[in-house]
Amino acid sequence: WLQLLTRRPHEARSAGADEALILAAFFHDLGHLCADNDAPQMDGLGVVGHEQIGADYLKACGFSERVAAGVASHVAAKRYLCCRKPGYYEKLSKASKGTLNFQGGPMSEEEAQAFEAHPEYKDFLRLRSWDEAAKKIDGPIIELEELKAMAQRHLQQQPENKGTS
Repeated sequence: WLQLLTRRPHEARSAGADEALILAAFFHDLGHLCADNDAPQMDGLGVVGHEQIGADYLKACGFSERVAAGVASHVAAKRYLCCRKPGYYEKLSKASKGTLNFQGGPMSEEEAQAFEAHPEYKDFLRLRSWDEAAKKIDGPIIELEELKAMAQRHLQQQPENKGTS
């Protein structure tokens, strides 16, 4: 699991992503870990609404809206791709297909158009592609110490965090 967590940001960095997107790739499933113990579950596949739980947690910790939006968007990106990309659903893992049912299924045409209207929707799709690419068995990673330093640097750069330690 830790290997997968650290491969996602490597995929993002290899694609030329900025640090906010690299951090979003790393943190994208954080909501599964920081959700309340009594949070609704997806039949053993994780926490319902984990994407927003993780995004809210990151914002509360002082991370930028860009990091939080990336985390919040990864379920929507999957739903969008199931709507717009023929054959995408068939390529999903059994677990991703199972969670999709809890996440609203493929987007409707109206939802897809609203998703496309977001100025960062292409980055949200990139985040999803990095998650899929990271599921390769043995791939390169970014070490946790490097990700920690990146997160600390990001937090220090946020206007609301300036002057605090």
